[in-house]
Amino acid sequence: MTVIPHCNRISIRDFLARRGIQPKYERNGYGMYLSPLREERTPSFKVDYVRNLWYDFGLGEGGTLRTLVMRLERCDSREAVRRLQNGEKRDAGSVSLSPGVGERPAAGDPLPVLRPATLPAFRILSDASLRHPALVGYLASRGIVPSVAAAFCREVRYEVNGRAFFAVGFRNDAGGWELRSERFKGGSSPKHITTIGNRSDTVIAFEGFMDFLAYLSLKHPERLRIDAAVLNSVVNLPKAVPFLSRHPVIHTFFDNDEAGRKATADLIRLCPRSELIDQSSFYSGHKDVNDYLTARIKDRTQKPSTQKNASETKAVQALRNNLQAPKAETAAIEPPRRKGIKV
Repeated sequence: MTVIPHCNRISIRDFLARRGIQPKYERNGYGMYLSPLREERTPSFKVDYVRNLWYDFGLGEGGTLRTLVMRLERCDSREAVRRLQNGEKRDAGSVSLSPGVGERPAAGDPLPVLRPATLPAFRILSDASLRHPALVGYLASRGIVPSVAAAFCREVRYEVNGRAFFAVGFRNDAGGWELRSERFKGGSSPKHITTIGNRSDTVIAFEGFMDFLAYLSLKHPERLRIDAAVLNSVVNLPKAVPFLSRHPVIHTFFDNDEAGRKATADLIRLCPRSELIDQSSFYSGHKDVNDYLTARIKDRTQKPSTQKNASETKAVQALRNNLQAPKAETAAIEPPRRKGIKV
């Protein structure tokens, strides 16, 4: 078995700071940065200081410092580890690596060489049926019907830097997991799409699995009878083309943003023999399907009070009408309306 160095001892926060990358703002336990992996104006790159993990919301990718170095330097895992161990300036920038999370070497001290460990910083421990109240509550807050979540998701326990956590897990076709909880959004390698086949000529496509679950929750109790594909990130679109292009009809439910519109346009180009139907107008005014679902639920919960207020308004109006003079009396003092003229 390949020995993986103990890179979890290096703080991502310090690593970025020594490259001159500072958070735009910080909250309790995490910082939000402008992504070092792409151009952007709004910070969407999150660094979890407690778990020592990163996640780029724009790319839908995340992981440990080792995976970040792989993405930044476009190298494989072994080379990323070597650069982290040696603290090389050539490709990793003028970065001196800290011996531990939050620790900095004294001025003039040599860069530390990390000792190897037999376990990666991030690993999946187990998966089981969804039962934990925190996860059930999280899904409920997103408007997901419990039976829908139970059919497609698992309760995944994972380990980061020796500490155990749990999250809602959605498995991809390569065996990796997309992980979500109230405080965490990430995933495990390998990154891939998720496909569901029902031997149908029609397929529905989504960017993320929460939108897929939201769609099924909106259709509940109807069962899924057509094929489905979840990209788990728009960067996985090319991986989905072989599956999607087999279908004469493709319905896309991508996000109402630039990335979603580009993915739709790319799919039209990549699947010329298929009829592509963009369903984003169905949830226009909302970021995505899940955002539409939660807004709809919120409207429903507020509706009873609104109806009550409307009833009260009608009652007040009726009372006011009773206090007003009869119509025959008021007609005499109202100016006559001439035909053909809008008042």
